[in-house]
Amino acid sequence: MLSCNDICLDYVEATRVTHALKGVSLDFSPNKLHGIMGPSGSGKSSLLYILCGLKSPTAGNVALDGTSITNMSDAACARLRSQKFGFVFQQPFLLNYLTALENILVGINPDQLSASVQKAESLLSYLGLDGMGDKYPSMLSGGERQRVAVARALIGNPDIVFADEPTAALDKDNGYKVMSALADWAVDHTVIVVTHDADMLKGADVIHHLIGGCLVDDQPSNVR
Repeated sequence: MLSCNDICLDYVEATRVTHALKGVSLDFSPNKLHGIMGPSGSGKSSLLYILCGLKSPTAGNVALDGTSITNMSDAACARLRSQKFGFVFQQPFLLNYLTALENILVGINPDQLSASVQKAESLLSYLGLDGMGDKYPSMLSGGERQRVAVARALIGNPDIVFADEPTAALDKDNGYKVMSALADWAVDHTVIVVTHDADMLKGADVIHHLIGGCLVDDQPSNVR
C-alpha cells in the first residue's frame, strides 16, 4: 500500500511563503482507482509528484509497503519508479521519429524486447489501437496519442500508475476511453489520477478532494 503522512509543501519567494500542501495524510489501497480532485492551485499535482518521489515535501513522509520513499536516495528512488511505477501526463510526450510501437517500448531492457513487443501489441489492441503500431505520432489523433502514452505507462506492468490530468487535452469521448483503460488496470493494480473534471472520475473507487492544500472529506464512488 502507498501512504502519505502529514505531507506539507512550502514555496519560498523572497520573504513570502506559500503553503501549497498543509498536512495531507492518505492511504491508497491496492486494486482501486483513486481520484484526486481540486481547483487550480489546490496542490493536487504537487501531491502526485511527492507520492511518486519526483518532488520532495517540506515535511511529512511517503511510504510504499512500509518503506519510506521520502528518505530514499535519488538513485534508489529512480530504481523504484522504474520497477514499480507508471506515469501518464496531460501531454503524451511521444517521440515524433518513433512509431507508436517504438514509443511504447522506449526504456525497455533489450534482453526483454521480444516478449515486450508482443505485450505492446496486446496493449495497443486492449486500448482500441489495433493495427496502429507502425503509425507515427503525426498520423494519430490526440486521443490515440494519449492512449499510446497509457500503453507506454503499462508496458512494465507497474504496481501503481500515476496520471496527472491525463484527459485535460482530450474531448470527452477520448477522455472516457483513457479513463476506462485506467479503471480496467485498477482492478488488479493501484491507479491515482489527478483531475479537475468530475466527469472523468465517474468510475473511481474513491475520490480525494484538496482545497487550498488541505484534504477534505473523501467520497466513495457508487459507480464501480
